[in-house]
Amino acid sequence: MTSYIISRPIAVIMSFTALIIFSVIAYLKLPVSLLPDIDVPELAVRVDYPNTSPEAIEANVLAPIRQSLATMQDIRKIESVASNEAGMVKISFEYGARMDLAYVEANEKIDRLMDQFPREMERPQVLRVNSTDIPVVRVHVTPTNNRDLLEASKLTENVLRKRLEQIEGLSLVDINGLVFEEIQIEPNSERMRIYAITEDDILQSIQNANQELGGIQVKDGQYQYFLRMASRLVDTESIESIPIIKDGDYIELKEIASVRFASKKESGSHLLNGNSSIVLNLHKKSSTDMTLLLPKVKETLSVFEKDYPNISFTTTQDQSIFLKAGINNLLSSLFFGGFFAFAVLFIFMGNPKLPLIMGISLPCSLTISFLFFYFFGLSINIISLSGLALGLGMLIDNAIIVLENIHRKREEGKELIVACTEGVSEVKGALVSSVLTTLAVFVPLIFLNGISGVLFYDQALSVAIILTVSLGVAFILLPLLYKLFFSNFQVKGQTDSLFFKILVNKFNKIHKAVFSKPLIAFFVMLIILPFGYFAAMQLPVQGMPSINRTDLIVKINWQEPISLQENIRRTQQIIGNPKDGLLESDADIGIADYLLQISNASIQETVAYLNFNSTQSRNKNILSIKKEIDSKYPKANVNIEEAPNAFELLFSTSNPYINIKWRLPSSAKENLNDSLQQSFPVTGFEAGKSLVKETNIVINILNNKLLQYNIPQELLYNKLQYILTNYPVTNLKSFSKVTPIVLMESHDRTLSQLIANNIITTSSGVNYPLSTFVKIDYAQRPKHILADASGIYYNMIYNPSNKEENLEQNPTFQLSKIRNWIVENGLLAEIEGEYFSNQKNLQDLLFILLISIALLYFILAAQFESFWQPLIVIFSLPFGIAGAILFLWIGGATLNIMSAIGMVVMLGIMVNDAILKIDTINRNLSSGIQSNVQLTEAIHLAGIVRLKPILMTSITTILALCPVLIAGGLGAELQTPLVLSVMGGLIVGTGTALFLIPLVYYIVKRKFVQ
Repeated sequence: MTSYIISRPIAVIMSFTALIIFSVIAYLKLPVSLLPDIDVPELAVRVDYPNTSPEAIEANVLAPIRQSLATMQDIRKIESVASNEAGMVKISFEYGARMDLAYVEANEKIDRLMDQFPREMERPQVLRVNSTDIPVVRVHVTPTNNRDLLEASKLTENVLRKRLEQIEGLSLVDINGLVFEEIQIEPNSERMRIYAITEDDILQSIQNANQELGGIQVKDGQYQYFLRMASRLVDTESIESIPIIKDGDYIELKEIASVRFASKKESGSHLLNGNSSIVLNLHKKSSTDMTLLLPKVKETLSVFEKDYPNISFTTTQDQSIFLKAGINNLLSSLFFGGFFAFAVLFIFMGNPKLPLIMGISLPCSLTISFLFFYFFGLSINIISLSGLALGLGMLIDNAIIVLENIHRKREEGKELIVACTEGVSEVKGALVSSVLTTLAVFVPLIFLNGISGVLFYDQALSVAIILTVSLGVAFILLPLLYKLFFSNFQVKGQTDSLFFKILVNKFNKIHKAVFSKPLIAFFVMLIILPFGYFAAMQLPVQGMPSINRTDLIVKINWQEPISLQENIRRTQQIIGNPKDGLLESDADIGIADYLLQISNASIQETVAYLNFNSTQSRNKNILSIKKEIDSKYPKANVNIEEAPNAFELLFSTSNPYINIKWRLPSSAKENLNDSLQQSFPVTGFEAGKSLVKETNIVINILNNKLLQYNIPQELLYNKLQYILTNYPVTNLKSFSKVTPIVLMESHDRTLSQLIANNIITTSSGVNYPLSTFVKIDYAQRPKHILADASGIYYNMIYNPSNKEENLEQNPTFQLSKIRNWIVENGLLAEIEGEYFSNQKNLQDLLFILLISIALLYFILAAQFESFWQPLIVIFSLPFGIAGAILFLWIGGATLNIMSAIGMVVMLGIMVNDAILKIDTINRNLSSGIQSNVQLTEAIHLAGIVRLKPILMTSITTILALCPVLIAGGLGAELQTPLVLSVMGGLIVGTGTALFLIPLVYYIVKRKFVQ
């Protein structure tokens, strides 16, 4: 087949040219994203219910929602948390569930429950969790004068949002920090007493004045008109002139109350650099090229800056930096891989034409891969790019092996076409097997449970694509290019460089020494395994590699019933203080208004993002911030975390490491939890959210007094609502604008003053002090109420600072203590958490690795037609892993996702070298060599033949990775663990392929195989 192909060069070149053209077109149509469009199997139902306690939200809203949604299919877990004024139900499904159908079904169930919910509550919102829900950038709108925030809110809502949503590729602009307008009516209690007017009189008068008769038609002769009431309210003047008639007296509203436009009372706010601001989270469509979207956003913002000079526009938390790092890593891998392949080929073979062929084949393989990306529906993202980067190393290996083998055949005096044909056919089987063995390691990983398996799908598919394409290029294009470049090549025997001749001389000496004492040499090589095991025990384990970050997140819960204004003041005090190197800060204070908000918050909480000019400044300020908060507000709970990027948002979990859940019998008193918490047998645990309490004000209604003075309870409840809340009266409508009108009491007085200074007026006009009928007490009540499918529960949690540490170094022993405590107290309890999930994931991973090894064995057994030779290849892999771990330990790195990927790459290259070595030995033996002496010669000859490709592939890969170790920036920091594991594994693996594999082959063949 190879001879047929190279005999038609024009047809092959034209075919490849057409493929490249189509591939470029496909590349331009590929979506570019930070992450694959992952349909995370989770839904959340968010409930907003102002002025309502956690107990009321749990009983009246969350419990019915849980009971209804629990009947949905494929549900794995359902949990809810009720807080003051808000609630959240989170539903986790099995992976593979149709989330589009689940979303529709959940909304239908919520609709059917609406009749059971309180009328004044807004409809609960069903949210889907998706990887594209991560905002690509945050835009802050800050007026130069804080007093203009209301106008900035109107501009943002009516203009800026709509203009941003018109940018092609944006799917949603999610806003927080808007300030809304309302009309506030503040009665004068003294003048109301004089005129004997109550709040009900004011309320009724305003509502009567704002009625509109709709749908009424009247005739006027031959004409017909629609009737419209002329008494509708249109502005504050029309409200002030509303007449209130009491006992025949005519009084205008402005005589007993002030009417004004004001900012609506908010439950949340946003700050940028200590100033009130509005933030817009920009979310892109899954098919949008992020690298093209961000310039469009910045171009639009530059237009905004010209149009609105009194407003500043600032961007933060640009997530495209990770994608740019991935693309730059791929480009640098291609550049340095090609450059060093050129240099190594020239040094080893002394002919500049061979590196030139390599320089043509590498971009061709990469470009054609994008055509298959298009056919398989892959996007260009961090995961698929990492797969391409992995495949590039193996792609270079395939090209080097084929070129070297063809050139060696030519040096042996074979005709050009014969050399090309035999050079390809001789290594074809080994290269196909090496690709299959690499895929045997990657492909089973997609069967991992959870999001890891979903992510590995993109990576495994991209590796499979580029390796398959590289084989096609190596078997078709490379021999053709060799024929075209070397058509006039004159055979002068071997053209090895002086450098390679020196290496051959050193190899012969070491080979002779190893095979003179084979058993001693074998046990000497085994020494590396215990060193690798020791290093593995010293290495810390983490998810993603540590990055020298300049930003951080500060989460504060003040643990006090403070107002939003006090929270803002405290946050400005902490963030606003001058800090060395602080570039920017923004904070979401209280309850955020994001549409995609899937976590509960309270008015007493703050989430602040701080970005410094250097890692040193960041680390210096971490302790000072916490110390400042602890000294000024000792009750506050402060958590300082890494600023989340897309990976951490996707992989992070809110589940405790270990969670002890129990339920109280219906007859038990709630204070039983206090004694259970005190008697908990294991240190290190802390109270979960269900056991956190806060001080509540309890207004006790004195019913005996109500009966004594013949006052209806409804009258008292209405009075309390009027004076304690901004009571909604009606709406002022002007075209599409709707402005609420609220009745409010002066909020600059304390609760005691409000109760003491107000009266209740009966229907007969008799006034009584409000304090006669109510009594104020203070009580400790749960701040949150947690529940699952079985009902309300209480919990203790354990979250070590390093989740890889065992619970008190002996989790099994500690958990047995906890189980005994559960039995002793007669509790209905369960133990769960990330610790158990990790154990299950580890078992799944070990099982999948066993499947990978089995697949590896079957492929190699088919290639070698032997049951024992594949075991030699598998036996060599732990040596490469030990070398990788030793380099990680020496380099101060950790075991993480990137270092694990590096090990997979390294093992793929090691398997290639091992397969070629054993295949060459088998070819030598099949020539009639059968005796032990001839076996040694066959092994030595195979070592000489494969010395050049093994060294070239290893040295090329190692040199191509070296620049990452000396480079700086995010891309280099992410890639350093991968580089160290590949370099360490290849250094040891090269020695393994050159000496250990032939030595084990020799021992097994001589001692055990006849």
